[in-house]
This record gives sequence, structure tokens and C-alpha cells, in this order.
Amino acid sequence: MPIPGVVFDRVENPVYHGPMSRLKIVLLGSGELACPLLEAVVLEGRDELAGVITQPDRPGGRGLGAKACAIKPLARHYHLSILDPMNVNDEASVALVAALDPDVLVVASYGQFLGADLLAIPRLGTLNVHPSMLPKYRGASPIQWALANGDAQTGVSVLYVTPRMDAGDLLAQEAVAIDPADTYLSLAPRLAQKGAELLQGVLSVLHSGEKPTAIPQDESKVTFAHKLKKEDGRIVWESSADTIVNRWRGFHPWPGAYTTLPDGTLLKVHELKREEGQTDEPPGTVLRCDKGGLCVAAGVGVVRLLSVQPEGGKVMTSDAFICGRYLGRGERLGGASPFVK
Repeated sequence: MPIPGVVFDRVENPVYHGPMSRLKIVLLGSGELACPLLEAVVLEGRDELAGVITQPDRPGGRGLGAKACAIKPLARHYHLSILDPMNVNDEASVALVAALDPDVLVVASYGQFLGADLLAIPRLGTLNVHPSMLPKYRGASPIQWALANGDAQTGVSVLYVTPRMDAGDLLAQEAVAIDPADTYLSLAPRLAQKGAELLQGVLSVLHSGEKPTAIPQDESKVTFAHKLKKEDGRIVWESSADTIVNRWRGFHPWPGAYTTLPDGTLLKVHELKREEGQTDEPPGTVLRCDKGGLCVAAGVGVVRLLSVQPEGGKVMTSDAFICGRYLGRGERLGGASPFVK
């Protein structure tokens, strides 16, 4: 346990005992990013995964029944010990983690900050697998914002966990190219696999008994990727067509993309693309309604809506939507949003 009154800004002096044939690991993770890490440790068979700590089940879905985090079914499949405390930093939770006697804690897409008591438990420190090229995109939604900002590459970092969010020293890092057709659903699994590979490399160094090379982050280059909110999905037609498409790439499936019809009702947009050509019409103006979809003026360029969902309705192609509802050329989308006060 930590010395009273002492807060460590960086992990400077983990306790090394020389080469270790087997590490005892506790994984803290909730989202899908953590799943390949779990499988890598289990299937490699070199180390012991002593337990998985995840978020408790919460209401989700249309029926709002209890929904488990993505990693929990996988942990059950491998018959692993699972803890899902509401607050991982309370005294009882810390005691349970300490009882597992881990050499290393590994954190990936967990969703709770770790306090000093937890960080003091593992002999070799706490590692975070973060899907960005830190110090760029510290925070909760790095994959989404890399796509939304139209970046050509992102990456994965493995770092020590400290009391400051994503600010620890870097142990491994590798860039990953972003394809222009990538969305969150295609990019996130690639980054998760890369994270599993990098983690195994860092664990191999710990096995050797050597102190890993840890590089401090350049604080002058820090940027943040804030946690997504529902209103981030609102289409701002005054933006360029490229910006609108990139934000959809990052925010699909949540919070998605949405706009409003001329009568103020919500229209969710499930698929869209940039259309060739330019227009002088005001942003949000419907330019064409045909079998290829709805073409709408952006601040610069044109966006074609391919798949939509009207309020209270089902997902459909935009030409099917046009058949069932009159929406004429020259009408404007994107009035007051029900989600933005």
C-alpha cells in the first residue's frame, strides 16, 4: 500500500526481482479494445491472468435490461475470475485486487480512474493500452476523434498509469494508417489487435527482469479527445462536406449522425458520403431527391444521404424515405435540434 501523503507522478521505481518465468496479471477493461488483450494473454499461455475487473452491468437496449460490458462474456468463456465494482477505488475493491497479488495491472478501455491505493499494488507497475499516438488524443474517445478530424494515421501506445490521465511515460508505441474508407467499426478492431501485440512485447521485457525504457511524453504536444456526447452527432451543415463525412466516420454507431426535417422532426443518418460537385445554395438545402439518395448542400461541397431513419421509424434507404414522404428541392434540413439546447 502507498506511503501516507505520498503521490507518485510517475512510476519511477517498480520492484524488480530478476527474470520471471510467469507474470501474474490483472486486467481492467470494459470495452472491445480490451478483448484482444485478454485473449492474447490467455492463448499465449506464458502468464497467469489472475482476474478481470470490469464495469457492472447497466441498463441498455430497447428494453433497458441489464447489459454486460463487452469483455465480460469473453472472461466467462475462459472461466476467469471477474470483479465488477461500482467504484474500483473503494476500500473493499482495493482489498480484493490486493488479494489477487498481481505483478502487473493492465488497463484498457476500462472507464474508471485508478487511485493511488490501486496503483501501489502491482510490483511491476500498472500499464495502460491507449489507442492513439500519445500525447495526441489523451482522453476517452481517441479513435473517434482521429477519424472525425480526418487524420491520415493514428496508433497505439503502451504507457505507465499515473494519477494524471494518460500522462504516464511511454513504453511502446506504433503508428497505424487510417484508410479513407475507415469508420470506427473498422478501425477500432485493428487498433485493438495492435495493442495486444505491443502489450506482449512490453510483458516480454518485464519477464527479462530488466527495467523497460520509459520515455516521458512531450507536454507541449498534448491534445485531448473528450468523451462523446449525443450532441456531437448533430450534422452542422455549415461545415464542409469532408468535415461532415469525417465526423460520421468517427461517430458511427454512437452518437451517430442526425439532422432535422423542415417540420423539426428528427432524422437519423446511418450512411452518407461526399458527392462530387459544388453549390451556391445555403447549407442544409436539399439539392436533389432521386433514386441515388438525398443530396444536401454543405458549407463547402455536397453530401449525399444514403441510409436514414425518420423519428419513430425504421432504418431505410433514402430513396425509400423519399417515396414515403414529400421532401422537395430547396427545402432546408438542420433546424433546431431536439438534443441541443
